[in-house]
Amino acid sequence: MFIVTRVRFKKYLVKSIASSMWLFFLSLFSCFNALASPITLDISYVKLAQQQAPGVSTLFKKPENSGYMGAKLAISDSNTTGKFLQQHFTLNYFIATKTAQFLDYLEEEYQQGRRIFILEAPLTQLVQVDLWAKNKPVLLFNVSESADELRNTQCLASVFHTIPSDAMKSDALAQWLLYRRMNKVLLIQGSKAEDLQLATSFKRAAKRFGLKIIDEKQWDFNTDLRRSAQQEIPLFTQTVKDYDVVYVADQSKAFAEFLPFNTYLPRPVIGSAGLEALAWHSAIEQWGATQLQNRFMQMADRKMNEIDFAGYLAVRSVAQSVHRLHSNTSSELIKYINSVDFELAAYKGRKLSFRAWSRQLRMPMALVHPHALVSQSPQPGMLHPVTELDTLGFDAQESQCELSR
Repeated sequence: MFIVTRVRFKKYLVKSIASSMWLFFLSLFSCFNALASPITLDISYVKLAQQQAPGVSTLFKKPENSGYMGAKLAISDSNTTGKFLQQHFTLNYFIATKTAQFLDYLEEEYQQGRRIFILEAPLTQLVQVDLWAKNKPVLLFNVSESADELRNTQCLASVFHTIPSDAMKSDALAQWLLYRRMNKVLLIQGSKAEDLQLATSFKRAAKRFGLKIIDEKQWDFNTDLRRSAQQEIPLFTQTVKDYDVVYVADQSKAFAEFLPFNTYLPRPVIGSAGLEALAWHSAIEQWGATQLQNRFMQMADRKMNEIDFAGYLAVRSVAQSVHRLHSNTSSELIKYINSVDFELAAYKGRKLSFRAWSRQLRMPMALVHPHALVSQSPQPGMLHPVTELDTLGFDAQESQCELSR
């Protein structure tokens, strides 16, 4: 009797377990179906075309499709993951030739239901877009304008920045100089407004990290340096005091590239020539970057630059948020991207996130010369109570921005 009961109990137990497992997998499948309801998300890349600065060599002119090609690659990468989650991303591309056309297109897209925009435009237009976006559930990304003003004083409540600021680049270089004990700097700047902004940014970084600027000079020559660099530049860089390094602020590279190997004292050049601080460069190969470089090269038939990378980061920020939330509601995406929970894997050796006070994406900076990666900032020994990435650019205590959603 006991044996029969025991056998029956085993059969009952097996049936109960099988029934429970079936109910578990049924509920899991139902949850997955509910989670995987199809989602489509349209992203608009909007560019305001600007004239190239006169006199700039074709060697330094960025491809016309810079930025967009990075965003396009990110769409492809996001759809590779998205197909398993029934999520699909599309990218619209529009080039405006006038400011009014640029702003009108954003309004037209908004009226058609689009809420996510990647913007390639200068400071003035970004400020106008931020005013337009007030009280609208739109998610905006700046992928080209690095002016410190947008992260410090002119705070844009609706715009996230995936391009690093001038301050981040200046701090990256200043940290490297401090690490290498190259404390005495000759500063040379161009005469354009953007050159003066770069110089101001580096002077802030020099003061922050205890570097000494022994002299400042402004380049306003109109000579053809292709013929006279060997005669003009040594005289121009002659100073009373010795210097360890030359920092040059020349946004358009009108003269900066003629400085290396032509300075009066044989010293390294950094800034707009020589050693540069960039978000991305073709020499970066660690952390899976080689695969990204190869995919981009295959798609675009050229190397990825930092504006391409900024476009890539903007799309990936959106896509990763959609993957996590399984939602395409812009207000939910904005809240998540600006939260402490957001982290973006981006081939930089660590997860990236946005600063809540300025909407700037914090990231390591690559220090490169034209054909190799030299170093990466933050430099060893740089400490911060939250993250050493905030030693690059305006920290919460320094920025006048206190943005929140």
